[in-house]
Amino acid sequence: MKKKVHVNMLMANPDGTIFDHPERRLLCRRGDGFAEPKPEELIPLPPESELFLLPGRRAVGLNPEDGSVEAYDELAVAAFLAPAHTISAHPAYLQDPDAPLLPLFAYGAVGVYHDEFYVCAHKVDNDPRQQFAHISRLSIEKNARRLRREYPKNRLVNHILNNCVARYDCPAARNFALGRFEAPLPSSQSCNARCVGCISEQEKTSPLHVTPQCRLSFTPTPEELAEVMWIHAKREVTSPIYSFGQGCEGDPLQNAELLAESIRLFRKAKGPGTINCNTNGSRPSVIPMLADAGLTSMRVSLSSARPLLYNAYYRPKNYSLEDVSLTIREARSLGLFVSLNLLFFPGITDSEEELEALTKLISQNGVSMIQWRNLNIDPEWYLKTLYPDEHSVTPPAMGLLPFMKRLKENCPWLRYGYFNPWLGEKATLSAPMPA
Repeated sequence: MKKKVHVNMLMANPDGTIFDHPERRLLCRRGDGFAEPKPEELIPLPPESELFLLPGRRAVGLNPEDGSVEAYDELAVAAFLAPAHTISAHPAYLQDPDAPLLPLFAYGAVGVYHDEFYVCAHKVDNDPRQQFAHISRLSIEKNARRLRREYPKNRLVNHILNNCVARYDCPAARNFALGRFEAPLPSSQSCNARCVGCISEQEKTSPLHVTPQCRLSFTPTPEELAEVMWIHAKREVTSPIYSFGQGCEGDPLQNAELLAESIRLFRKAKGPGTINCNTNGSRPSVIPMLADAGLTSMRVSLSSARPLLYNAYYRPKNYSLEDVSLTIREARSLGLFVSLNLLFFPGITDSEEELEALTKLISQNGVSMIQWRNLNIDPEWYLKTLYPDEHSVTPPAMGLLPFMKRLKENCPWLRYGYFNPWLGEKATLSAPMPA
C-alpha cells in the first residue's frame, strides 16, 4: 500500500473461527515493540499462504479513539506466507504463562482491509519455482511413481520421493518429481551446528518434541548423487540447478569429499547447469576442492553477522563466525557465486547494529546475493535465546524495506531474491574481490 489505511485486527475462537474486529486496528510487533504497520509493508495475503491460530496468545489491537492497546480473550492469528515473501513484522499478542511452544514456522502479522486479508511482508522474488496451485497432486504422484520404477536401486531417488515428497511435501522434492527448476541433493547425516530452530533434528533437552522433517538415514554414494543430477538434467533442459544441503539432512560440508567426487563424475560427463551447496559455511579448507570439482555457487546460512547472536542460535561445534567469513572469502576468491541465506527476524535483523555488521561481512568477503528468508521459530523462544536476561530490551528496528534499501546503498552490487539463481556452469561475478 502507498497510503495510510486502517487495517482491522484479527482474532479467533478456539474452534478455529477467524474474524476481524471492525473498531480495532492491527498492531504488529518488531522485537519486543508494538506499532501500527507502515503502509508500504502491507500487501494482500499471497496465494498458497496459510492462517494459523496461536494457542495461549491473546489477540491485541489498537483503540484508535484514545491510542490504547487492548487485549481480548480470543486467540491471536498469524499468517505463514508462501515462498518468495519475507515477513516484516510478527503479530502482536499477550502470551499466557502456560502457552505452548509454537512449531517451527514464521508468523507474520495479518489483518483485514475491505474484506481482504493483508500481511506485513514484502515479495522479494518473482521466480515461480515453488508455486504449485496450478499443478495437480495426481501429476506429482504420477511422476514420482514413474521415477521409482525407473531407478529402483538408487536410494537417494527413493528418499526424495518416499520421504520428501510423500511425507513432507517438500517443494524442492516436488520439483524434482516434476522435472523442473532446482533438484535437491541430500548427502549428510551429521551437522556441526546445533541450531535452535533446526527442522530435522533436535537435542533431547530441546523443548521441541517434533521436527517438521527427519534426518537423512544413510549416506548416498557419489554415483547415486550424480545419477540424481543426470535425471534432473535430462528433464529440466533450460536452467537446471542441483543443490546439496536440504532440510532433511545435516551440513553437506561434513561430507566434502563425497560432494567433490559426485560433482567430478557429473562434470566429467559434461553435466550442464548450476551446482549449488547450501551450507553453514564452517569449513573454509574444503572450498578449493569443491571449486576445482565444478561447484558453481554456495548459499551460506546466517541468522546474524554479530558473533554473540550468531552463536546463540547456531551453537556451533568446533567452528566460529570467523570461519564462516573465511569460507565466503575463499569461495569468492575461487570464482564461486556466494549468497547469504539471511534468516530475517523482525526487530533483530533490521537494526542499526546488524546493518553495520552485515555490511562489513558482505563487503570484506565478496558476497554476491542476499536471499531474504524467514526465520521459522516461536518469536518468544528466539528472543529469550538471544537475550536470556528477562529485563533486556531489543534495539530499535528500522523495518524490512528501509533495511534492504540501506544495505543496497552500502553494497550496490548485491542481488536480492529468495531462491538459488541459475548461473550456468560458472557464474559471472560483480561482487568485489575480498578486501
